[in-house]
Amino acid sequence: MKMSLVVDGLRSDVISVGELGDDTVAEAAERIAEVLGRSLPSRILDLLSEVAAEVSAELPDGRVEIRVAGDDVDLAYVEDVPTRTADFEGIGEGDRERDRDMSARITLRLSESLKARVEEGAERQGISVNAFIVRTLEHGAASEHKRRSYARNRLRGYGTT
Repeated sequence: MKMSLVVDGLRSDVISVGELGDDTVAEAAERIAEVLGRSLPSRILDLLSEVAAEVSAELPDGRVEIRVAGDDVDLAYVEDVPTRTADFEGIGEGDRERDRDMSARITLRLSESLKARVEEGAERQGISVNAFIVRTLEHGAASEHKRRSYARNRLRGYGTT
């Protein structure tokens, strides 16, 4: 997306609205359009940064990045490299070592409908209910961490060539 096309379009719209009035209104609209032309690029990047952070927090295995090159702004999907597989049937030696440490226990009280959905999800993925619950909890905790880290690392400002 060309940032200048968006900014110029909005500036043009403001000037067009100003032309509906008398000369004073038209002059005021031109001044407003000039100020908007300077502030809009950073506001648009702030908005895109918020969108990227929110979408990234919902993605299971990746994130959305904003890429700025001169006047071009692109949103790009970047797939996260999996650090591990949460299938506890034993995949690699590192997974087996970590799984031996899984000694913490917790008792959950669930509604029958939620229990049924958990069992269906585990069956669909071909894993145990325990592995499904652990995987779901890890995903939720990672999403929360991702949401917080993206919120801190938002892109600010606007670069020109």
